[in-house]
Amino acid sequence: MSRIVIITGANSGIGKAAAQKFALEGDHVIMACRSIQRSRTIQQALIRNTGNNDITLMQLDISSFASIQQFVQQFTERFEQLDLLIHNAAYLKHGEPRYLLSEDDIELSFATNVVGPYLLTQLLLPQLGKAKQPAILHACTTNIKHFFDPKRQIEFDNMRGEYANQRIFNSYKLYGDSKMALFLLTIKLAEQVKEQRIRVNALQINRVKLSPETIANLSARYRILARLQNPTSQPPSSMADLYYDICTSTNYRDINGSLINHRGIVMKAATSEKPHPFQLIRYLTSDQYYPAYATNRTYLDQVWDFCEQATDTILSKQI
Repeated sequence: MSRIVIITGANSGIGKAAAQKFALEGDHVIMACRSIQRSRTIQQALIRNTGNNDITLMQLDISSFASIQQFVQQFTERFEQLDLLIHNAAYLKHGEPRYLLSEDDIELSFATNVVGPYLLTQLLLPQLGKAKQPAILHACTTNIKHFFDPKRQIEFDNMRGEYANQRIFNSYKLYGDSKMALFLLTIKLAEQVKEQRIRVNALQINRVKLSPETIANLSARYRILARLQNPTSQPPSSMADLYYDICTSTNYRDINGSLINHRGIVMKAATSEKPHPFQLIRYLTSDQYYPAYATNRTYLDQVWDFCEQATDTILSKQI
């Protein structure tokens, strides 16, 4: 029996490559995409290329609570269970000059990259619980290395724009903050669903060739950088293969609440939140360590509490 796999943002880049990989392996792929119109052609091409007709396109704007609820309702009406949930979609708009809020009044990077994935996961836990070997995968990035700086903090007091007009806005920083928050969510969620046999891990994506759609979202400066880096960057298929291995291989069957690097190696936490200079150089030049910031229980609880409070009205109705 084929697995049921949801991949958010499956119409371009790594998400598209992952949809093809899972489809080639005979799985039923749910392409959860914001634009049905733009994604329909991709869906049809994937069906032709893989010979797998079980590629379903469903509308999902992961930054919108209403869209998430509608997606879950439609999914549960059609599918009895869910085997794999891959949070691949992300808001990446480096150089955006404005502080933007989602329709639910949450900073857009966090609404898309953190709170939306949290809500979607919570609403789909009953379906994941019915699978034999359920797994959740979060797509993180090397941007979290900035948290080796002991001064770096996630500004949870500004998640709804409380200080939008008083603090310097940096979309690149917010993207990195949201990806660290997603990794913190990975660790916390793994603890929460361990008894349900659901594995939760994150992949640290490193220098992957960006799609034309992603590059178009960047400011002029970042577009130039992306085009200079693209020729020497890894193809999206390399990360798609890792998506598949982490979710399905027996090599990762006992791995839970972990960050895995682009070579498929389970990473370790740095030993100090304030490393001395030689330690810092070692951490920054290695691909085997992540900042100790992610092991701090205060920060872990902050992410969880924020997501919980932001979605409380919706989730309380599910009890």
